Amino acid sequence: MTTLDIVEYLLPVEECIAAANRWDSCRSDFSKMKDLIPTNYVFNISDGTLNWMKSYKDYPEFCAAMGIWKDQVILIFYPLNEKGDRIDQREYPFSSLKELDTDLPLQEVQEYTIVKNAILSKSLEKVEQTSDMAYPISNKPILDQDVAIEAIETWRESGMDWFYKEYQESKGMSIFKRFYVPTADLCLADYGLREIKCSFGLKYNKVYGRMLVTLIFISFHENLQNSPRANMISNLYDWAKPCPPICRIPEMENGF
Repeated sequence: MTTLDIVEYLLPVEECIAAANRWDSCRSDFSKMKDLIPTNYVFNISDGTLNWMKSYKDYPEFCAAMGIWKDQVILIFYPLNEKGDRIDQREYPFSSLKELDTDLPLQEVQEYTIVKNAILSKSLEKVEQTSDMAYPISNKPILDQDVAIEAIETWRESGMDWFYKEYQESKGMSIFKRFYVPTADLCLADYGLREIKCSFGLKYNKVYGRMLVTLIFISFHENLQNSPRANMISNLYDWAKPCPPICRIPEMENGF
């Protein structure tokens, strides 16, 4: 069997396929699933993984495939080209599901602008004066912090209930195997990006009419508070789409 190389965050493609197959088999075993996924654990995407992924920051989308490796749940990241096909490499970065070793700070900074308008008459008399607040406009896919916290808390409190419901209704076949992640959500182009914590979340989807599991990415920068680049600053980023049920990209070999 292929073994890990010196680089601890990279997994050979053969091991990736085997890990994805183990997750696929585990979906029909609720008791094993319950032991493998404590709902208060998160994935830590380290700087090594992020540096590898930055080589593909110009591609539109990444896939985060579920796997089981050394009896741990992992996320395996691989970039997708414009056609939605996996970009072939000999190894891919992965992150293990682990307990947090510190508290997880969430931050959202919103800057508001007061716009004052005045009109003077031709004789320089004040005719009209108004004051309005301009709300922040962000060029990033930012989650409202309260919505993100609610999704994470719902997962922590009801994640196992969700797994049990899916197991009862479909023998686990409707449980996610991978997630599609817009590359912009990973902030790979951001200067000073140190790491990303990735938490499961549970959120109601109106299109499918049921609760779906998502991934919520919480990024950590060298100096988030003093960043001058945006009107709204946040370390929370948008939802990832689970497959199933959102499987717009063709099925991949061995579920990977």
